[in-house]
Amino acid sequence: MEKNITVILGDGIGPEVTRQSIKVLDAVEYQYGHTFNYTYCLMGADAIDKTGNACPDETIESCLNSDAVLFGAIGHPKYDNDPTAKVRPEQGLLKLRKSLQLFANIRPINTYPSLQHLSPLKAKQMDGVDFIIFRELTGGIYFGKKELSEDKNTASDDCIYTRAEIERIAHLAFKHAQQRRKKLTLVDKANVLETSRLWRRVVQEMALQYSDVAVDYMFVDNAAMQIILNPKQFDVVLTENMFGDIISDEASVLSGSLGLLPSASVGIGTALFEPIHGSYPQAAGKDIANPVGSILSTAMMLDYLGMAKEAEHVRQGVNWTLQNNFVTKDIDSINFYFTSTIGELIADFVSNKITGEVNKGNIEMRKSTII
Repeated sequence: MEKNITVILGDGIGPEVTRQSIKVLDAVEYQYGHTFNYTYCLMGADAIDKTGNACPDETIESCLNSDAVLFGAIGHPKYDNDPTAKVRPEQGLLKLRKSLQLFANIRPINTYPSLQHLSPLKAKQMDGVDFIIFRELTGGIYFGKKELSEDKNTASDDCIYTRAEIERIAHLAFKHAQQRRKKLTLVDKANVLETSRLWRRVVQEMALQYSDVAVDYMFVDNAAMQIILNPKQFDVVLTENMFGDIISDEASVLSGSLGLLPSASVGIGTALFEPIHGSYPQAAGKDIANPVGSILSTAMMLDYLGMAKEAEHVRQGVNWTLQNNFVTKDIDSINFYFTSTIGELIADFVSNKITGEVNKGNIEMRKSTII
């Protein structure tokens, strides 16, 4: 099988973690006989520095003509600390989402027994945690009209949703729930917000089409609390853009590290796959960032491309590294391995170069040369 993939390395640790995903994809090519053609494009602070544009037209064009997009991260302190900046890295990502019509962000929340000690929750609360968040991605307050008064003392951001925007992501969430434990939770603020009341009304009507899915409704403040008190109660969580942004980041800490979790953004056009973490510029170039979130995002991309067996093989490789304590500095600050080492280990696992137990003494200088 031959697939064309646009690669956006981005800023900070984005290039480092994404290169590990490319290593794993190279191993998939080798092991399964596929061909992946890569086109590298600019976005974010890197694009602004080189072109003055956070998302050049060439990047949009390449993404539209690819089978999938593999994305690193964007952001830089010189923009984060300058609220007056006219061009910002985040504008590039919002533009790309709109151009590709990526209306749904999908974030699986999983935990690993070997890493439960890193979670802020007690181990008994972590057993059986396995849910997935469907966040609407192209509507709501992030895309609404923004106004600032002439005296700069009054500001407003409009939050607008249409029935059609709600229905298209709700259908995805309901169908996914049918393939899982058949439970869907809508997170909103329907006691206060008119947009949330529309969300609740539309989902209540749609629930009649999915009679095998149990639906419950939870205000966002309660949902934020329940993710900590009893996270295993959730199966599929559906919510609007800003609420999804917040609770998915909250839920990500359950696994023990932001660096572990992947995501997919899907819609009408080409799908985009990225780890949930930011650009983490303080770690850039140090070979210490966790590449697992990017590699698991690559597994989601393989699923999307119809390569389910290959995707499962990649996930098995990730599980193998974690179970054997081959982890980066965010997980173990003393006995850690480099970003590049983890990428090489998982690629070797996918290539079937690793079988059985590995003598850690043979991984010298924290490089993955296994003798």
